[in-house]
Amino acid sequence: MVIKNNIIDPRFPDCPIRNVIARLGDRWSILVLLTLEPKTSAMRYRDIQKSIPDISQKMLTRTLRSLEADGLVERIAYAEVPPRVEYSLTSRGRSLIPPLNSLIDWAMENLNGIISDRKKFTGE
Repeated sequence: MVIKNNIIDPRFPDCPIRNVIARLGDRWSILVLLTLEPKTSAMRYRDIQKSIPDISQKMLTRTLRSLEADGLVERIAYAEVPPRVEYSLTSRGRSLIPPLNSLIDWAMENLNGIISDRKKFTGE
């Protein structure tokens, strides 16, 4: 079964790699989560976009919707003129931050070695 923008493998419906981690492995999801993480209050769409300057409006909207669908981000729309929409991490989203920070620490510790090995592999 495939639901739009979701990964549900019919052969392995309970597989966390295919159904959860692959979703977070896109280009923008982790950046959006980490952008929202240090904030004590919700962020407006434009502020998120300014924090990730190379993301397009279309991709930011799509990423926020996916994260909201997974229960990682909460979207609050205020009935004001002009309309105001704010985003924040849910408790599930906040629970994901420590493992992400561990992954970032690992990447920082290993980045130079990985780049060196890539160059050796490609003969550069």
